[in-house]
Amino acid sequence: MLLQLDGFTILTDPIFGDRCGIGIGPVTLGLKRWVAPALPIAGLPKIDLILLSHAHFDHFDLPSLHRLQNRGTAVVSARNTADLLRVRRYASVTELGWEESAHIGPATVRGIEVNHWGARMRTDTWRGYNGYVVEAGGHRVLFGGDTADTGSFRRVRAWGGLDLAIMPIGAYNPWIHYHCNPEQAWRMANEAGAEFVLPVHHQTFHLGREPFHEPVERLLAAAGNHPDRVIATQIGDEMSL
Repeated sequence: MLLQLDGFTILTDPIFGDRCGIGIGPVTLGLKRWVAPALPIAGLPKIDLILLSHAHFDHFDLPSLHRLQNRGTAVVSARNTADLLRVRRYASVTELGWEESAHIGPATVRGIEVNHWGARMRTDTWRGYNGYVVEAGGHRVLFGGDTADTGSFRRVRAWGGLDLAIMPIGAYNPWIHYHCNPEQAWRMANEAGAEFVLPVHHQTFHLGREPFHEPVERLLAAAGNHPDRVIATQIGDEMSL
C-alpha cells in the first residue's frame, strides 16, 4: 500500500516481484502473483518510510527491499527482523514491539498487537509481528499487517479516531486461526474506530482456497448500508481522503 500523509510517503510490506518465496540465486521458489503490482518500483515517488509488519515471504520480500534501499528512506519493522536487512543502506532501521513507538520525520509510528506469528522459517520463532498506527499531518492510519481475529484493536480506539484502517481480508480458508475473514476484519476496524476501511491481503497471491473475488464481496456485504466506507477494493485503485 502506498500512503501519502501531508507529503510524507509510506510504503507497506512491499513486494514487486513475480513470485514470493525463497531466493536461490536469480530464481525465486514460491507462489506466483495473480496480478502485476499497480506501479513498478521505477514509478514510485520518493519513499520516506517502509513499514514492515512481519518477516513472512509475502510481506518481507528481500529482492524488493534491496531495490528500495535508499539513504533517504527509513524502515520500521517488528522485533528481531532487522538482521534480514542491509541496515546501513537505509536512513535508519527501527524495530518496534507492541505498544512501542518511534518518531520518523513528521510521523509517529506505534506498534500494536495482532494475532499472527513471525517466523520466516520453521525455527526462527523469536521474530516479532506487528500492526501499526501511524500519525502524521493530523491524520491517523491503522495498518493491520496480518492478523487472525483478536480483540486487541479495541485498545486503539482510546488513542483517538482513525481516518483509515488497512485490514487483511484474505487467506482465511482454511487458515482462519492465522488470518481473519472479511467479517472479522470489518468488525475489528470498527472496534478500532476507523472511518474508512481499505482491504489488503487479497487478489495478489493464492494463499487460501476462497475464490478470487470472495473476500471483497464478503467485506462489502459485512459493511451493509455503509459500502462507501470500504475504499480501494481493487489493486491499483486510488483514494483521496
